Amino acid sequence: MNRFILRQSLLLFLTAVIWGVAFVAQSAGMDYVGPFTYNGVRCILGGLVLLPCILLLDRLQGGKKEEQETNETARNGRQLLTGGLCCGVILFVASNLQQIGIQYTSVGKAGFLTAIYILLVPVMGLFVHKKVGIKVWIGVAFAVCGLYLLCMTNGLNLERGDALVLACAVVFSLHILVIDYFSPKVDGVRMSCIQFWVCGILSLLCSLLFEQPDVGGILAAWQPICYGGVMSCGVAYTLQIVGQKDMNPTVASLILSLESVVSVVAGFLILHQTMSGRELSGCCLMVVAIVLAQLPDRSNQRMADKE
Repeated sequence: MNRFILRQSLLLFLTAVIWGVAFVAQSAGMDYVGPFTYNGVRCILGGLVLLPCILLLDRLQGGKKEEQETNETARNGRQLLTGGLCCGVILFVASNLQQIGIQYTSVGKAGFLTAIYILLVPVMGLFVHKKVGIKVWIGVAFAVCGLYLLCMTNGLNLERGDALVLACAVVFSLHILVIDYFSPKVDGVRMSCIQFWVCGILSLLCSLLFEQPDVGGILAAWQPICYGGVMSCGVAYTLQIVGQKDMNPTVASLILSLESVVSVVAGFLILHQTMSGRELSGCCLMVVAIVLAQLPDRSNQRMADKE
């Protein structure tokens, strides 16, 4: 594994850690506000957090961007806006399906069903000519088994909340593929900022239509909202976009699926929930899946050596 792949993998793993802990924040936030209100406020907060980051990065880069040709800058700007809008709309659908579904199902089931995107990403990738090696497919199988042992302690019964979260997994898999398409072409931090503003505005509009948001409830939920906005949105989703650049989307989805493992660990450390032998076995299978998927394919390595 070269340094670039290792760095990208670590960025995606850090994303999974932040998202795993965010399950606790999402659950706590629902005690005070509705799902659209929670997602709307946290996404707007995430977009605000990234604005000074963009200004700082521009200052550090100096005048490099001024040396680019005008037509190339305009083309990149159009791609940036298109990518941000697409990611924002998809994130709006996926995050709100998840947030609404959590109200009607357990966190364990939500974690398992959301992480089904690790199976959906390579399947969807076949339609856009994303080839997947046999080791990655075996890793996906290990990961699905690990997630089942980790999260589905009482069997799998698909109910209303489960169906919503399963639909969320389908949309999240599309989100990963869209990021995979746009991230090599545009500035990742800017695209992340745009997607949060789009998702936040759409969520707040829905909160006005379907909920009764009030300032008191938002202030009461300031801790989970701040974590969801600053860490889960501002930091984690930006790390996802940067970390996915030039990474196989299936391998990226496998690493990101570790959020389910982290959520169990977070429940143990923060909520003092114990882990059973079944759950520990699931965690071990997840680790095996990630390692297996990261192993280089011999045939690809031979072709690289010949070149």
